[in-house]
Amino acid sequence: MHLARLIFSPRAPRGALLGFAAAALVVLAGCASVKPQGPSTSNAATAVTAQTSRAYQGRFAVQYNDQNGQQRNAYGNFSWQETGDTVTLQLRNPLGQTMAIVTSSPASATLELPNRQPLTADNVSTLMQNALGFALPVEGLRYWLQPSPAPTSLARTEKDPEQPSRLKQITQDGWTIDYLAYADAPATGVKRLNLSRAEPPLDIKLVLDQ
Repeated sequence: MHLARLIFSPRAPRGALLGFAAAALVVLAGCASVKPQGPSTSNAATAVTAQTSRAYQGRFAVQYNDQNGQQRNAYGNFSWQETGDTVTLQLRNPLGQTMAIVTSSPASATLELPNRQPLTADNVSTLMQNALGFALPVEGLRYWLQPSPAPTSLARTEKDPEQPSRLKQITQDGWTIDYLAYADAPATGVKRLNLSRAEPPLDIKLVLDQ
């Protein structure tokens, strides 16, 4: 899987940290409206690893349930830098202070908190589940931000009937990704998207600043 390295502000409450971490790994945006298509995988999605560099910046808001089942909310800014198989994600609070830095590569995963020894695991999902209580679809996000289904599992896609070249929705691996807006020309790519799953409950809203 991917190596992840997170550094959180020592003053941030645990609930907010979970929210920031969750939202972090979810970054882009999109729009459209479409007829559902049958489950499919995308060969074009495999091109994600062929592209050497990709960067996003934007804002996030996340809603999740804490360990006691209480609903929590968190929001802030993020930046995502992708080079080959390596992803570096930085999360910042609304004041611009760094809350977390995540670095992901295929070898392993590391979680680093201020004034503590780093935590390591074989992959991002295991690390996040053990340390934070939930796991985010880091690998899937690398494709969904394109936007495109990940090539590793079946996916249901809906295209915008008015602009068939654009996706409206992807349903894959228990997640529903709704693309709400695309950038206006001459910019390209997704502008706003929502990600949600039923179990455990997690809703993420992302706005990409072009």
